[in-house]
Amino acid sequence: MEEYIKQYFKNVSKNFLELLNHSKSIDAAIKIIYQSLKEDNKIIFCGNGGSASDSQHLAAELMGRYKIDRSPLAAISLAVDTSALTAIGNDYGFDHTFSRQLEGIGKSGDVLVAISTSGESKNVLRAVEKAKKMGIYTIAFTGEKITSLSEISDLTINTTSSETNHIQEMHIAIGQLICGVVEDKFFNTKK
Repeated sequence: MEEYIKQYFKNVSKNFLELLNHSKSIDAAIKIIYQSLKEDNKIIFCGNGGSASDSQHLAAELMGRYKIDRSPLAAISLAVDTSALTAIGNDYGFDHTFSRQLEGIGKSGDVLVAISTSGESKNVLRAVEKAKKMGIYTIAFTGEKITSLSEISDLTINTTSSETNHIQEMHIAIGQLICGVVEDKFFNTKK
């Protein structure tokens, strides 16, 4: 078992080091999110399963606090409202759970961060399609493969794995990095 644990962490470490090659895309996402918030827009997250949890976590980092006590930054996850999710799913179908909410609360200038390990989740894809029609910039967090999501998003941050658990490990790390840098830029915490 100890060898398995060591190998697991070697693989995780390798994946994270390979993310160095994605710093340009991450930097672009930081700039886009920062600018949107600076112009009094909001950051909207969506995803299913573990990606739903990541979307909630990252929205909370912006709305609440990351490292410092400060004013909230406008952010929301479309995965949190069980009444809306179940009503929309029941009345329109699960594929519409995020796009319908986005249509109700989104506006041009907002940013949608669409998180999907497979890059093929129909409700996430519909949300991105709706966002593009509404003038909402789209950022995708996906795995290493080219997917439907990566092809239709304005900016894609691919991870360096095709395994769901490793993709999710990198997604939350990338998201945490983005939230931290946005907070630093917004509140000038770096001396």
